[in-house]
Amino acid sequence: MFDDRTDAGNQLADALVERGIEADVVLGIPRGALPIARPVADALEADLDVVVARKLGAPSNPELALGAVASDGSVWLNESVIAHLNVDDAIIEDTREREAENAATKAARYRDGDDLPDLEGKRVVIVDDGVATGATAIACLRQVRAADCEFVMLAVPVGSPDSVSRLETEADEVFALQTPRWFQAVGQFYRDFGQVSDEEAMTYLDRP
Repeated sequence: MFDDRTDAGNQLADALVERGIEADVVLGIPRGALPIARPVADALEADLDVVVARKLGAPSNPELALGAVASDGSVWLNESVIAHLNVDDAIIEDTREREAENAATKAARYRDGDDLPDLEGKRVVIVDDGVATGATAIACLRQVRAADCEFVMLAVPVGSPDSVSRLETEADEVFALQTPRWFQAVGQFYRDFGQVSDEEAMTYLDRP
């Protein structure tokens, strides 16, 4: 159990330093990842910024992910779920466009309107507070990989073993402090897993 996100971030930071990970930029996935990404960025002496993605909810169950889309339109679709639910292509495209716009709006708010920093040739570590389905993490990884960085890693305190394994095809390296077989939800591994507001999350970011 982690006490809270800051405790998880400190433990994750220590583990990455011990593994010899080097990074130019750490990207947290808002909102919950920012308290974790801050100690990671500090330990790796890297800049801290954000990468934003939104889940594509199923028409009949918004909590069920058809996939996810990042702020630049990078998308991952869960084809097995889409086929099982027989979701029409037009619905998927409408949802993708809407959520990509929402993600871009959120990213602009966190960066005061600026674009994703130049990642070409950089070593990048993406941080989240945990991985359940991995949908948003995949969309974020695809956006970052498209930016021609030298190396991209996903680092999380805890994740579903199946999802962590699937994510290994999307990143140069994936690291999770814990991958318990009895994984049900990210929050079960935190004593305090309260919601993080946008205002609080932005206080962790580097500002000029």
